[in-house]
Order: sequence, then structure tokens, then C-alpha cells
Amino acid sequence: MSVADYMTACLHDPDHGYYATRPGLGADGDFITAPHVSQMFGELLGLWAAEVWTRLGRPARVRLAELGPGDGTMIGDVLRAARTAPGFLEAAEVWLVETSEPLRAAQAAAAPTARWVRSVAELPTDAPVIILANEFLDCLPIRQWVRGDLDWMERRVGLGSDGALAFLAGGDVRESSEALVGLGQAVGALVTRASGAALFIDYGRDAPGEGDTLQALRGHARENPLANPGVADLTAHVDFPAFLAAAAGAGALASPIRGQGDFLRALGVETRAAVLVRARPDRAGVIARQLDRLVAPDQMGVLFKAACVHSPGLAPPGLEVAA
Repeated sequence: MSVADYMTACLHDPDHGYYATRPGLGADGDFITAPHVSQMFGELLGLWAAEVWTRLGRPARVRLAELGPGDGTMIGDVLRAARTAPGFLEAAEVWLVETSEPLRAAQAAAAPTARWVRSVAELPTDAPVIILANEFLDCLPIRQWVRGDLDWMERRVGLGSDGALAFLAGGDVRESSEALVGLGQAVGALVTRASGAALFIDYGRDAPGEGDTLQALRGHARENPLANPGVADLTAHVDFPAFLAAAAGAGALASPIRGQGDFLRALGVETRAAVLVRARPDRAGVIARQLDRLVAPDQMGVLFKAACVHSPGLAPPGLEVAA
């Protein structure tokens, strides 16, 4: 089978897939995302969403959607911070795009009024939309291609001579993702038709490149992606240029791609950290370490990127519109 089919089966099989049976988030799970590092991350995204609403003209109705909300930590922080923007939460309908039933149960505690759909295509288009997505694109299935003697050929997963799962071809690797391009088209069409903005933060490339980026995480450690199908989380680095080009092809505008550190600084993360330290001086060291994890170049600050897909005429906060 293709690498894309393998990823889809491992992550989304309804009976044995990772997200259907054992999604492990947080310190006790398989991986930690930025919302688990610090409340500052989700709070700033909540303020970002409120500012987008303001720049849209403070419409009486707006759909605030999160793609792949995990255990609900981020949407909880987003909604708490958004209370500081008068009128925003009264206008906002919370929609969560989630396929995992175990995760939906966790999300309900953080966002009791939320409505759930399984895909972006199911989001209504009769009101402006503000979409937040953190570490969502990296879970989309990729295809891999290896250089042969004459041309590139698709890399596939099969059985090796020992009967275990193995890649059936080796060599230099290129990756592509039909799912990523399809989502870019869907998001671009949605924000163009409904108006609004969609913010994506993930680890990946800001320029085209080659290399094998498929990885598996279990218990906060990397392992062979073929070792434990359905038990470990599978991800790949996001091709941001391909995603944004697909959205632009559907009529949307795309922001430049910025490192997470630069983006969060533009939103005021250092100021927020200082406020938290003044409120809890005893946690100054913890807050400093959390800030460093989010913005430092050798932590999440550079590897993780931020980019926005938005409707014409809207300037997304913290991200200048590309010329």
C-alpha cells in the first residue's frame, strides 16, 4: 500500500486507528503540543480571533472553528481569553472539526456549547468564519516518492523478507500530499465565500524541499513508523507553500509564512508572560521556561511555522499580507 494509505489506516481506522482508540496528548500521552506547554499560546490565539472579528466589522454572527482540537485545552484557553473582547463570545458559534469520538468527549468539557463536524466541507458558509488549527496539517497523509534509475517511483509499504512491515523501495525521498492540497482548496473556498480567516500553526517547510519526514511518536519518543501501526502517532512535516498555493487557487489570499516565535512575539507573548509573572512571582522560572519553549529558535520558535488563509480585504493580525 502507499504511505498515504498506511497513515490513513493507522490513524483513522474506526476500530484500531490511533485517533479512534488511544489518542495520547499531554505529559502522560505520546506528545505535547504548544497549548500544553503554556496557557499563553491559546490565550494569544483567542485574542487573535477576537481581533479578526473586529477587523471583519464585528459581525453579529461569526463561526469560531478549531480543526483537530485534541483534548480541548486550546479551545478552552481561546474562549477564556476571548471574554476580554466585548461582544465577541456573544457573536461566536463554536464549531469543532473532529473525527475521534474519545477526543470529542474531552472537548465537550472545554467547550460545552460546541457543535461538531467531521470535515471543513461541513462548516456552514452563511456567516463569517475564523478557523484555528494547531498541529493539524502534519497528520494529513503523505505520499512518498523515491528516485529510481530512470525516474521517481512511489514508495510503498509491504512485507519484508522477515515477514515484518517494510518500505519496498529506498533512496532519495520526495513527499507530496493530496490531502493537504485538498484541504487548502477547501479552506480557501470557505473563507472566500463566507469571508474570514484561517490560521495554521505547525512544523514544516516554508520552501520546497526533499527528504523523508515521516515520523512516529509514542511516549514522547520517536520510533520506526512501521513498528507499531495504530499504537503510535504518525506525522510528517507540512509543505506550507503547497498548502497556501492551493488555498490561493480557490480565491483566498495567503499571508507570508512566519516562524512561530516571531508570530507569537508579534502578538505580545512576552508582555503576556510578564503579566503572568507579576501575578505569580513564585512561578517566574516555570513561565520563563514555557516562553522559551514556545519562541526560542532551538525549541519551537523556528521549526514551527504560522500562516493565514483569509478573504480579500482582511489583514490578519501578526501576519502581513503578501504583496
